[in-house]
Amino acid sequence: MLGDSLDKAMQGAFTRPIPKSGPARMRYLVKQFKETKAVAELLGISQRTVERYVKDQIKRPRADLAARIEREVRQRWQPQVRARAKQAAATTGGIVIDTRARFGFTAAPGSTDDARLRLITQALPPQYAARLFEAQDAGAGEQQLRAIAAESLQEIYFRDRGRRAAGLEVEFTDIDYIDFEL
Repeated sequence: MLGDSLDKAMQGAFTRPIPKSGPARMRYLVKQFKETKAVAELLGISQRTVERYVKDQIKRPRADLAARIEREVRQRWQPQVRARAKQAAATTGGIVIDTRARFGFTAAPGSTDDARLRLITQALPPQYAARLFEAQDAGAGEQQLRAIAAESLQEIYFRDRGRRAAGLEVEFTDIDYIDFEL
């Protein structure tokens, strides 16, 4: 969920839309992989089918194949623009997190910090954006990304950068939705 949201945020930085038609998307993938065999293996179809898309002999892929093609094109579309957007977020701009999730706390005994559903939109500083992107690029799982997001919200939102709630530990669970923006 968090990884997909980060990818979606990167897609917001694209300067051009991805190709619209099935054959145009297939040509893009073939151009990226430099051969039809690799694209066929990636998509789980025959090499001949890929060649037919490239030659415009097949115009519309079936729904499941269209979704796989679109996903693969989006992952590879405008890598330099994506890299510049990540670099800007990680060094100067930061990232905005918008989430509705259950937040609970580990705090002093007798406190009223029971877990409850909260809607939070918070700008995170560049160091947290950098950590999220580095973890995603390193292949971190959902739990690791969630831990980084929880730590960032704990420090920036709940502790107010160390100005209050010194011993507060945030638990980030039951995510309803989460979106990131650059």
